[in-house]
Amino acid sequence: MIYFKQKQKPAFTMIELILVIIVLGILASLAIPRLDRDVSQEAADSVLSHIRYTQHLALVDDKHLFDDPTWQQRYWKIMFATCANGDYFYRIGSDDDSNGNGMFSQIEAAIDPINGKPFFMANNDANCEADTTVSNNIFLTKRFGITAIDTSGCNNIAHIGFDHLGRPHQSFGASAIPDYSSYLNAQCTFAFTLSNGNSFSISIDPETGYAQIVGQNAS
Repeated sequence: MIYFKQKQKPAFTMIELILVIIVLGILASLAIPRLDRDVSQEAADSVLSHIRYTQHLALVDDKHLFDDPTWQQRYWKIMFATCANGDYFYRIGSDDDSNGNGMFSQIEAAIDPINGKPFFMANNDANCEADTTVSNNIFLTKRFGITAIDTSGCNNIAHIGFDHLGRPHQSFGASAIPDYSSYLNAQCTFAFTLSNGNSFSISIDPETGYAQIVGQNAS
């Protein structure tokens, strides 16, 4: 009599299945919290990156003009302001022709490398979204719900500029002589408050101009 041996098919054991389920559960528990949007962190990272971008522009685009006594007005700077409706935004640029008391026009604004549009908005615009020709990444209230910017930790001045060495400066718009009197010799800290009650601060160190999120040393 001939017996036929049934070929066994490979399969998972119950223990293996349980282990797979446990591993998937652990991975899911780690991933799910990351799906929740951390608006405060997003806002802090965005502002920090653009402060550093402003410093980068200053390092690669030397604004010194030794035959022009007002050349310090040309420092690259980031300025925080509000539209007529109270929404916060910022602009980045350089008063390249030194004829605006440190203020710059749209054609003198830095270009957002993400969308190719200028980091610019005029203060008298009724709505911070009215001009679609500018970068939408500057709209702090619209994007992140920022309702207040405290500049008391930065000499009550809502801007910061950088020279060709990356050093921070303030109030250089009225400079008529290159005496470096605008050099920031103490730490500057901007504090931001969101509509959800959360807040964050960004500090800029003197001399180096190093910017970081307060409480996040690795930022």
